[in-house]
Amino acid sequence: MSTLTATVEAPPAGPARPAYRVTGRRVLSSEWAKLWSLRSTWITLGLGLLFLVAFGLIASSRYKSGIDSGHLDHDFAQSTAVSLSLFGTNFAQLALGVLGVLVTAGEYSTGMIRSTLAAVPRRLPVLWSKAAVFGLVALVVATLGAFVAFGFGSGLVSGTPAAMSLTHAGVLRSLLGAGLYLGLVGVIGTALGALLRSVAGGISVLVATLMLIPGLISLLPSSWQDNISPYLPSNAGESMFALTHDSTALAPAAGLLVFLGWTALALTGAAYRLVRSDV
Repeated sequence: MSTLTATVEAPPAGPARPAYRVTGRRVLSSEWAKLWSLRSTWITLGLGLLFLVAFGLIASSRYKSGIDSGHLDHDFAQSTAVSLSLFGTNFAQLALGVLGVLVTAGEYSTGMIRSTLAAVPRRLPVLWSKAAVFGLVALVVATLGAFVAFGFGSGLVSGTPAAMSLTHAGVLRSLLGAGLYLGLVGVIGTALGALLRSVAGGISVLVATLMLIPGLISLLPSSWQDNISPYLPSNAGESMFALTHDSTALAPAAGLLVFLGWTALALTGAAYRLVRSDV
């Protein structure tokens, strides 16, 4: 009696699945690598640092020459070493804000966002990582620039009524507040780029919000200005690093809370569009 033995063929082995899992750390590493791979990052960060330091030195030099000549400009009459050193903040915020827009809107213009979201299907971690990475970089660069500008500027105005040192009350808070403000401006730029998905549109809204709207508000009746102006993003941010405050300005803590509210609003709008619409 013979025994028939059936040979069972094993199914062909499919391609092995890669041992890959999306984690927050990996998304952060990816966004960090993408940020520093762009030449525009180095150039724009350098411009932001240059604006902050150079304009601070120019303002300090002008104040010093006015004091020495006895013809001090009226606009500089109440200046301090802090206000002179941080004179370039308004220019640095444009550089850092524009770079923030490019970080997100640039991927939409090149189409790279499709690859990014294919790798991170949940989408929102991409936005949080971009905002966190660039916000941290902008914070470090801006804080460094504020301290460098103050170091050189305070030396220029030494021996004048504007002279101050780091040990004076409020100086350290003002310098750190300027760095934090510019870091948050970078986060807002990142959110606007993700919300509008257009480099030109994001930059336009950023410039209008920080520079044009405050000028338009000045055309309103004074009673309206007092109620609206302190809560505008740029004015609330300025109160974070101003050494002295008048009756119409917010306190530093209140200004920080208001500016954080604007930042959260921009991020919320960007998150909503990222989740609800296709790329």
